[in-house]
Amino acid sequence: MRLRALLDTDALGLRLLGGEDELDRSVRGVMTTDLRDPSRYLSGGELVLTGLAWRRNAADSEPFVRILAQAGVAALAAGEAELGEVPGDLVVACARHRLPLFAVHESVAFATITEHVVRQVSGERAGDLAAVVDRHRRMMISGPAGGGPEVVLDLLGSDLDLRAWVLSPTGRLIAGPKIPGPALPADVRAKLAAEHLAAVRTGRRGPHRVTLGPTAYSLFPVRGGGRAPQVSRDPRETMLSDWLLAVEADAGDWPEERRDLLEGVTQLIAVERDRRDASRAVRRRLAQEVLELVQTGAAPAEIAARLRVAAPVLLPGLGAAPQWQVVVARVEGQGGGPAAQSLLEEILADPHAAGTEPTDRVAVAHTDDEAVALVPLPAVSSEHDGSEAGILADVLLESVRDPLAAGLDDDGRVSLGVSASVHSAEGLRGALEEARHARRVAAARPGRVCAAGHHELASHVLLLPFVPDDVRRAFTARLLDPLRDYDRRHRAELIPTLEAFLDCDGSWTRCATRLHLHVNTLRYRVGRIEQLTSRDLSRLEDKLDFFLALRMS
Repeated sequence: MRLRALLDTDALGLRLLGGEDELDRSVRGVMTTDLRDPSRYLSGGELVLTGLAWRRNAADSEPFVRILAQAGVAALAAGEAELGEVPGDLVVACARHRLPLFAVHESVAFATITEHVVRQVSGERAGDLAAVVDRHRRMMISGPAGGGPEVVLDLLGSDLDLRAWVLSPTGRLIAGPKIPGPALPADVRAKLAAEHLAAVRTGRRGPHRVTLGPTAYSLFPVRGGGRAPQVSRDPRETMLSDWLLAVEADAGDWPEERRDLLEGVTQLIAVERDRRDASRAVRRRLAQEVLELVQTGAAPAEIAARLRVAAPVLLPGLGAAPQWQVVVARVEGQGGGPAAQSLLEEILADPHAAGTEPTDRVAVAHTDDEAVALVPLPAVSSEHDGSEAGILADVLLESVRDPLAAGLDDDGRVSLGVSASVHSAEGLRGALEEARHARRVAAARPGRVCAAGHHELASHVLLLPFVPDDVRRAFTARLLDPLRDYDRRHRAELIPTLEAFLDCDGSWTRCATRLHLHVNTLRYRVGRIEQLTSRDLSRLEDKLDFFLALRMS
């Protein structure tokens, strides 16, 4: 399509700011970015959409436009929502590099422009194939009654003879073709997701080709975020929550027109992704309100009132009030709290239910560096056998560890903490602290993806890694250094005697037998320990202090 055609479409809300002599340029595609240097993701001929988040001052416009011009993009369209208007320095830079510049009114979503360009470009390039894309678009925007992504995948099969699936970053099936055929096994989905994340992490451009056994797959990223203003669009910042389209074919053998067509299909599926994210806004707001009430120490009655509002939204048709679990996640080096929020929403979806809407049964809020999920559980009857229900940390970890680990850099980590279930608002604050502490326990473990549950917090030994190093050193030195010094000078073995005495729960007879000592000799050593440290080993508090000092030393 020509740039001139964009101005003729009133619904796009585009206003030409410069480059009138260049309006006969052809547009080959569309890209949304707010990276300072998006060159690696440009191939030429694109209409670039930007929310101007990359611009810190007037000096930033010249290098940004120069990069676009050198990449051969067709034009730049800048959203007015971020700054209120397109800055003059950007207009001047575009004029200098003969790059057409459009202003996008703040009321127009970038997704609207993307959809229009994709539809028009596909129509001009692929002839009859573009009619397929248009049918996909019409069915998708018709909502659930039209079938959503599943119908899109069915049309890929019937019109293009391609089997395809939409997967989450952990390999959960989001959408598959309704046309009868062999299902995509769970282990294959997990491997495809891992390969996709690894490819994105290393900066490779899609589609990513993967061969599993005799079958070749091509993996196309499905990225959301079609609304202005935009934040950074580096794919590595959102890959732990972005979907992917897995096609059973080797795209390396395709003509350019077919690859472009599949890229267009992913953008249409991204519209569905954006709509799904918009539908989560109510649940996110409910979670944020509950989190703020809990953290500020609000009265249980006030928290309970908010939970009564949240319950029917998350579990429609539920009769009795649910129990609640809390799951806390932190994503290091991958976008902070917002990234953890999107990730939790994906991994806490029902793994046995495909689709985008029926699987949303959680409300997730986020702070600067972590996300907190409220998970409702059907109330347990009095006849319940006492077995643990709800989310189990080890099961959750097993389902997401391998795919997510493939998408993390060397300094990137995901840590998850799961609370026990609570029956009322009074217990929610404790559940939040329990989940946060479990997450810290998980973060202290090796590995890129770790999880811990409430049942792992029963031992005080797990608290020791969280004592600051200087506190540990001061505490152990005050208690144990006098004994170590005495042992070095007199070879008295007071430290081994102390360890054995505590291990024998203060039993003189058992400890003397273990150390092959007479009881009187043991009493002498223990007396010397008490004298050097000014402690009394008959007191529980002093026994506990010695025990902790030995564990931390």
